[in-house]
Amino acid sequence: MGKIKRIGVLTSGGDAPGMNAAIRAVTRTAIYYDLEVLGIRHGYRGMIEGYCKPLKVHTVSNIIQRGGTILKTARCEEFKIPEGRKRAYDYLKRRNIDGVVVIGGDGTFTGARVFSEEFDIPFIGIPGTIDNDIYGTDYTIGYDTALNTVIEAVDKIRDTASAHNRLFFIEVMGAEAGFIALRSGIACGAEAILIPEVKNQVSTLKDFLENGDRRKKSSNIIIVAEGEEEGGAYEIARKVKNDFKDYSIRVTVLGHIQRGGSPTAFDRVAASRLGYAAVEALLDDQKSAMVGLQNNNVVLVPFRKAVKLHKDVNRQLLEISQILSI
Repeated sequence: MGKIKRIGVLTSGGDAPGMNAAIRAVTRTAIYYDLEVLGIRHGYRGMIEGYCKPLKVHTVSNIIQRGGTILKTARCEEFKIPEGRKRAYDYLKRRNIDGVVVIGGDGTFTGARVFSEEFDIPFIGIPGTIDNDIYGTDYTIGYDTALNTVIEAVDKIRDTASAHNRLFFIEVMGAEAGFIALRSGIACGAEAILIPEVKNQVSTLKDFLENGDRRKKSSNIIIVAEGEEEGGAYEIARKVKNDFKDYSIRVTVLGHIQRGGSPTAFDRVAASRLGYAAVEALLDDQKSAMVGLQNNNVVLVPFRKAVKLHKDVNRQLLEISQILSI
């Protein structure tokens, strides 16, 4: 514990509900151990440009329930080149920062891993992304809140779909992974779920809709992950429109409402546990690793695994979604 006297904390990449709860946990755990805390604003860009402020107990009061991030977030191209990372390192040394906690997703951890290989300042990551696509953790901060936001929206859309005999295509976030689409689709009783992990789904969807039409289903909700290989919700709706003239087809793109809002209890507790664990890891001389949740236990996962290994969707959930949609 003698080596670490001052730490930095930042949020990077896309914002996620619960990031503020993680900042709060990191700050208060560090202060409990008599460490100083600097909040680095605007992600890695703030590390390069020198945007930071001291964080105290009162600074992080009344933020656990807030969405977004009080430290702001940004993507930083300059951090991807050696010269940019050297500027960041020089700034951290000038401010006597002995370790950094980074809260973000795959891109954030990739930058942290490269930095840790080049310089002697330890980085510990906290997974914060609504996509839940980080290997080595069952849940990422923000995922549960995003799911509940989607479910609430789809429940309301189903009311009007049933009233007007409409076929709704609802696009949710997930450019490269279908975790939000799959779990929210099951939770709201969607008739079909289209995700990037499953190929050639449009032809299967048409067969399903034909069977539903014969059974006189009055409405259908189709959940589409934005990264689905055959296009987003608008493109897939166009492909099936001519085959189902009895349906009034509508498309809804939920977009960035999935990133906002007050975090759920699950995300607040998860963020608090991981924020505490991140500081403990720094004090234990850990580096270049992410704290995650596996089977409800906190684990330490090397960045090289978190960013290189692929996290697949639960195939049993895929089967469940197909069986329950009959």
